[in-house]
This record gives sequence, C-alpha cells and structure tokens, in this order.
Amino acid sequence: QAQLAESGGGLVQAGGSLRLSCAASGRSFSNNALGWFRQAPGKEREIVAAISWPGTKTYYSGSVKGRFTISRDNLKNTVDLQMNSLKPEDTAVYYCAASLYSFATTFPEYTMWGQGTQVTVSS
Repeated sequence: QAQLAESGGGLVQAGGSLRLSCAASGRSFSNNALGWFRQAPGKEREIVAAISWPGTKTYYSGSVKGRFTISRDNLKNTVDLQMNSLKPEDTAVYYCAASLYSFATTFPEYTMWGQGTQVTVSS
C-alpha cells in the first residue's frame, strides 16, 4: 500500500532551522508532483511549497519564499523541506502530499497525504 511518512519536526527557537523529510513507499512517484502543506490550530490547511516531477519547477507560498527550500530525490523517493529563519507563525502541523499531476500548487490537486509532523517555533 502506498504511503507517505514525514519526519524531522520538533521545537525550535525563532530564527532557527529545521529540515523535514518525507519518504514515499509502496510505489514510485514518477510523474507526480510532491508538496508540503501546513495547518495551524483553527486555520485551514495551506500549501507551503511544491515541486514538480522530475523537480525542474518549484512553488512557494509568499509567507515562506526565501526562507524555505523544497527538494526531491527521485531515486530514494523522498521530498525534503529545509526551513530557515523560522518564525513563531510557522508553527503548525506539516504534511507531505502527492498529486496526480506532474505539477500542482493547490489543495484539491493533492490526493495522497502523510500523517503530519508538528513544528513548533518559540519566540
């Protein structure tokens, strides 16, 4: 059964860095865009970053552009999110997701989800 599993979340002080990883298993994600979303308490799930197949295009939300970097390793079937200069408003549960499309930047385009990993940024 295909699944996505996130790791790397935790507690960090404002200004610090974290690297999230997502391992895809059970199938190849060739031809699939991969993305990172986040959901803070009381808020809707929002896209943070997305990367196309095979990785030539990326998308970042305005709130993280210049601070976060998404990358994928197609041989290992993984997608990472490097988060620098973290702010308290980055606190959320972060989800890895896979799309049916080769590039996707909106929530409805993603159909497979991981369980999420908590990121907490203290001020």
